Amino acid sequence: MNEVLKTLTDHRSIRSYTDEPVSPEQLDAIIEAVQAAPTSINGQQVTVITVQDQARKKKIAELAGGQAWIEQAPVFLLFCADFNRANIALEKSGQKLAITDGIESVLVGAVDAGIALGTATAAAESMGLGTVPIGAVRGRAEELIELLDIPEFVFPVAGLVVGHPADRSAKKPRLPEQAVRHSETYHHDLKPLIDAYDEEMSDYMKKRTNGEESRNWSQGISSYYNRVYYPDVRTMLEKQGFKLK
Repeated sequence: MNEVLKTLTDHRSIRSYTDEPVSPEQLDAIIEAVQAAPTSINGQQVTVITVQDQARKKKIAELAGGQAWIEQAPVFLLFCADFNRANIALEKSGQKLAITDGIESVLVGAVDAGIALGTATAAAESMGLGTVPIGAVRGRAEELIELLDIPEFVFPVAGLVVGHPADRSAKKPRLPEQAVRHSETYHHDLKPLIDAYDEEMSDYMKKRTNGEESRNWSQGISSYYNRVYYPDVRTMLEKQGFKLK
């Protein structure tokens, strides 16, 4: 296994960081990798807002539901789907931006931002840094947009905490490959695989919490997906110029 694959397969989310800063060279290398990642039609509809100001990180941590590691780590990266530059390009061509009138723009922007976040994660971890993605930037997105002065046709997709790990957390088990890798057609007999994975995750949680918790994967997923947990996303998107037809 080469070093790239070792980095990718050794990922774990880090939620405790030292005071050691991320160097400018490391941050530059992460952004360079992000810019080299693929994007739909070479539209490059991704913006990364780097946040290192302590007061601003503290506010973002609050908006993300009190996630202390955002404030603790030296760098927070916000990945945004960005059609503002496309709007400028169309204005130069004497045309009107129309892609944001449809839901496809949200999919395109979110996919490209996700690819960028994955690339940044791999780049950071290849340098020995730790990361944890933050989906909760969508929870109070309108306040985040105001805090970071984000313009029309741009919306936050996810964040990424970056820093030097204070504690390298245990690697979390993943679903069996057979539940994820489907050859030729979709395989529908998934319940036995999920049952086995639930047992593995329950054992993992018991060991991680010294027996205080035994929550399995299905229980964890159910606690989120039994509701729409960020109900204001559509309103935020519409305010940012996305009509979602």
